[in-house]
Amino acid sequence: MTDETDANARIDAIVKANPVVLFMKGSPLFPQCGFSSRAIAILNHLNVDFESVDVLQDQGIRQGIKAYSDWPTIPQLYVGGEFVGGSDIMMEMYESGELATLFEKSVEAN
Repeated sequence: MTDETDANARIDAIVKANPVVLFMKGSPLFPQCGFSSRAIAILNHLNVDFESVDVLQDQGIRQGIKAYSDWPTIPQLYVGGEFVGGSDIMMEMYESGELATLFEKSVEAN
């Protein structure tokens, strides 16, 4: 198994095992970039339980998540196994109410 295949398998397992997961720089208590900080603030404001993955702690995941989602930036939010987007998309969806609706539907589905 190549490192890339291994990272992809690990990412896939994380995404499928958690209803809401945020791949971010740093941790929820200590985000390491403004975009990750904004993503955490949105999730906290919506009182969403989520798993976080610090991509700075694992170079394979840091590079692999970009290929996994075909999205070039971090943070990346997944809900119900589906890629939602980064902090800009999260902010737009939050402001429109679409993100809260997505979480409500996700909770109902589980």
